[in-house]
Amino acid sequence: MKIGLFTDTYYPQINGVATSVLILKENLERLGHQVYVFTTTDPNAIEDESNVYRMPSIPFASARRLGMFYHSGLVKFIKGLKLDIIHTHTEFSLGVFGRSMARKLNIPLLHTYHTIYEDYTHYIVKFKLFDFIAKNTARKISANFCNSVDRVIAPTEKVKELLRSYKVNQHISVIPTGIELSKFSSFAKSSMAVKNLRTELGIREKDKVLLYIGRISEEKNIGELLVSMQPLLISNTDIKFVLIGDGLEKSNLEELAIKLRIKDQTIFAGERPWDSIGMYYQLGDVFISASQSETQGLTYIEALASGLPLVAKADQCLDGVLQNGVNGYTFQGKDDFLQSINAILTNDSYKELMSIGAVQSVEKFSARHFALAVEAAYMNVLVECKSYHNVS
Repeated sequence: MKIGLFTDTYYPQINGVATSVLILKENLERLGHQVYVFTTTDPNAIEDESNVYRMPSIPFASARRLGMFYHSGLVKFIKGLKLDIIHTHTEFSLGVFGRSMARKLNIPLLHTYHTIYEDYTHYIVKFKLFDFIAKNTARKISANFCNSVDRVIAPTEKVKELLRSYKVNQHISVIPTGIELSKFSSFAKSSMAVKNLRTELGIREKDKVLLYIGRISEEKNIGELLVSMQPLLISNTDIKFVLIGDGLEKSNLEELAIKLRIKDQTIFAGERPWDSIGMYYQLGDVFISASQSETQGLTYIEALASGLPLVAKADQCLDGVLQNGVNGYTFQGKDDFLQSINAILTNDSYKELMSIGAVQSVEKFSARHFALAVEAAYMNVLVECKSYHNVS
């Protein structure tokens, strides 16, 4: 098949959507398909990208970019590709362009709903009085776009149920994004590179590390983690909280760490290269998160693939990912959180069993399995659309 992927964010940007689209492209190509990505310009992108075409764009909220909604030069080029199917990954600029091209070419259109936008309205609306209006608008935009495609892909049942509550009536396939498992299992905590990294960040050999990797942003609820772990860090100076990533909330969280008197044990390591992110997971003993805004939570799966037990705030996106007592724990509040952390850190044998359970639990999230499931969805939609046109 010839497949067009339309997305507002793509490698080298570091976020779940960019990672998902890159993995999908690479693994569909391994299955023998021709895949073309249409995305936004990025100052860090390399010049010679295979079958990647970038539209002029400007920076937008939370390090995202907003591209043109239409590009006449690309229209002629895309027509010449004779695509079989278009798959959009955004409801905005490139998504609108992809939908327009699918209609022009009269080919099937699939859409993956990656982002729960109502959880991100604080980037645009600064007055709580208008937040309800913004959230309602986000729901309507999401529903209108999803109802305009031939099939929707949701990464979890949580997202599928949410879309149904938005009145999305189209067929929804639940297909979790996969990851390149070897990217996270190929590093070892004992490697010299990891040891050097620990030294660089001021982590001693005897220190235990609670790890967070992702955006440093309000919707990730990192402040809740800091407050919850305060008594643990104060009473255990050989425990560190390491955060890999960057974002608008960083300065506020640094101030909170000072206020809580845990500044010296809280390490903001900044954003690190995605190509070597597997090594950074090896810094941790436990991966932690209090986010409630995840559609799937790729970092959870990456952490488990790296052998890290997971302690995460209870959320429906963890269904089928986190098994309490096997590869980690969910928590509701501060007491649950501390009990879970202590259960793992104070028993090395138990932690080792959880590490084994973590690796075994993510085999079903391989990148190849992901690509095969999406390929099957493409085939189904092509058959459905052909049957519809024949009847018409």
